[in-house]
Amino acid sequence: MKVPLFAVSLLAAALASGCRSTPDKPVTEIYGTKEPFAAEAIYFVLTDRFVDGDASNNYEQQGGEYPTWQLRLDGPDGKFANVGYMGGDLQGVLNNVHYIKDMGFSAIWLSPILDNPDQAFSGDEQITYGGQFKDGGKTGYHGYWATNFYKADEHLVSADLDYAAFTRAMRQHGLKTVFDIVANHGSPSWTMPADQPGFGELYDQQGNLVADHMNLAPAQLNPDGEPLHAFFHPYPDLVKLSNLNEHNPAVQDYLINSYLYWIEQGADAFRIDTIRHVSHDFWRTMAERIRAKHPQFYMFGESFQYDANFIAQHTLPKNGGISVLDFPMQKAMVSVFENSGSDYASLDEVLYLTHGPYHNPYDLTTFYDNHDMARMNASDEGFIDAHNWLFTARGIPVVYQGSEFGFMRGTAEHAGNRNFIGQQTLDSAVDHPIRRALTVVGDIRRSTPALQRGLQYNVSLKGDHAVFFRVLEERDVQQTVLVMLNKGDVPARLTATKFVADGQWQELVSDDVVTVSHGELSALVPAHGLKVFVRNQAITDEDFRAALVARMSRQ
Repeated sequence: MKVPLFAVSLLAAALASGCRSTPDKPVTEIYGTKEPFAAEAIYFVLTDRFVDGDASNNYEQQGGEYPTWQLRLDGPDGKFANVGYMGGDLQGVLNNVHYIKDMGFSAIWLSPILDNPDQAFSGDEQITYGGQFKDGGKTGYHGYWATNFYKADEHLVSADLDYAAFTRAMRQHGLKTVFDIVANHGSPSWTMPADQPGFGELYDQQGNLVADHMNLAPAQLNPDGEPLHAFFHPYPDLVKLSNLNEHNPAVQDYLINSYLYWIEQGADAFRIDTIRHVSHDFWRTMAERIRAKHPQFYMFGESFQYDANFIAQHTLPKNGGISVLDFPMQKAMVSVFENSGSDYASLDEVLYLTHGPYHNPYDLTTFYDNHDMARMNASDEGFIDAHNWLFTARGIPVVYQGSEFGFMRGTAEHAGNRNFIGQQTLDSAVDHPIRRALTVVGDIRRSTPALQRGLQYNVSLKGDHAVFFRVLEERDVQQTVLVMLNKGDVPARLTATKFVADGQWQELVSDDVVTVSHGELSALVPAHGLKVFVRNQAITDEDFRAALVARMSRQ
C-alpha cells in the first residue's frame, strides 16, 4: 500500500555523509516516493526478437499449412519486418545479463511468456509491411495471444531454464523481473476460413478447455447458453481478439490466480497490457487480492492515451492504486529529443510535480518509445540527451531493447520496430556512443538514492538547458543532488544560485569534488552532456526546507 505523500516524522538530522542519524532534533522527511520499486531502472525485452540462446526451442517446422517461422514482410528499398517467430528466448536474455546490467539496469521487463497458438492466424485481413490493426498471417511471437495463462510458450523456455529458473538466475545477478500480464483479451478468435487449434481457446492449469470462441463473431456467442462462451463479452474490442468478460467471477479467478501463480514463479512486478480496456472494478479486485498475499507489489499499466487526467485514474487507490506508463511524458520527450532547437520547458509541463492528477507522479514508468509505436527518430546525441533526462528526472526509467544503440530508429511496428537483434549485433554495440553515455548516467542513478526516490525541485528548464534538484531526507539518507543538463551542440556554463549550500559537493560524472561558497555553483556542461552534483548532508537552509515541504504538500 502507498505511504502518504506528505509525512512528518521525528528523525535526527544527519551531520555527515549519508550517515545513520542519531536522536537530536525533529526534522521533516523529504521524498518523492516511498515506493521501493522506484529504485529500479527497467530494460524492456521483446523476448523472441532479442537473442536466440537455445536453437532447440525454435520449432522451425511448426504450423503445417500455417507456418510460424520467420514470416518476412518486405517493403521498399530493401526494408523489411517479420511476423513469425525468430528464435529469441529466455536463454538469450540470460546470456546477456551483464550487457544489460552494465548499463545501470536493475530490472528486466519481458514481453509475455505465456503459451500462444502454434500456427499463424488465417483470419482477418492479411498484414503487410507497414500495416496496422490487421492480424492475418501473424503469429503470437510477441506473447500477447495467450491460450493458457498458466503455461509458458515452448519457444521461450528451455529444458533446463523454465521461468522459475530464469527468475532465480536473475536474482543471483541482482536483477528483478517484470512479468507482462493481460486481462482484456486472448488470441484472435473469429473470421478464420476454418477453425484453427488454439485460436479463441483458453485452457486452465490442468490443460482443460475452459473457453472457446468457436470461430464465431462476438454477436453470435451465447454466454448464457453455451458454457464455453461464458468467458467472453458478446461484442468486440480490439481487432479480432477475444474480449474477456472481467465481470464473470470465473474469469476473475482464472486471471487473478494465474497472476498469483507467476509471482510464485519469481515475478517481482507486473506490467499490465491494455489496462484501460478493463474496468476499474476488476483492477481494484485484482490489486487487493495480489497485495493481500504480496504487500506493496508494484504494478504499472499501459493506457495508450496522452491525456494525463485519463490515465491517472488508474493510479488512484479507489481504482487499485496501479501506476502507469507515462504517455504524456513520452510524447513530450519525442518532441524535445528528436528536434534541435526544442525547449526543455515542454517537459516541465508534463512532470505534474504539483497539483497533478496522479496519486504520485514519482511512481510512473517513464519512456520515450516501445514496441507498439514508432521508435524515436533521433540522432545519437538525441538519444544521449533523452537518457540523461530519463535517468535523472522523476519516474522509473524504461528503455526498449536496442535503443541503447539507436536500433531501427524511426520505424513503426510492422516496418522494423520489432526486428530481430541477435547476439552479433549486441556484441558490436557494446562501445556504441549512445550505450557508453547511458552506462554513465545509468550507473549514477543506480548508486544515488535521491535520483531514484527524491523530490524534484526545478531551478530552470528552458531552451537547451535544465537545472533541477532531487532531494531525499529519511532516517538513513540525507542527500541533495543538483542536476545540470545541456542538450545543445556547444558546451554551456550553467549556474545555480538559489538554495545551493556552501561546502563540498561531489560531481558524479567526473568524480571531482568542488567547494561552494556564497551559495553559487557553476559548471561548464559539455555539449549533450550532464553534471550531477551530490551533497550527503541534511539541508540547513530553512527557506529551502520550507519550499520542499510546501512542494510535497501540493503533490
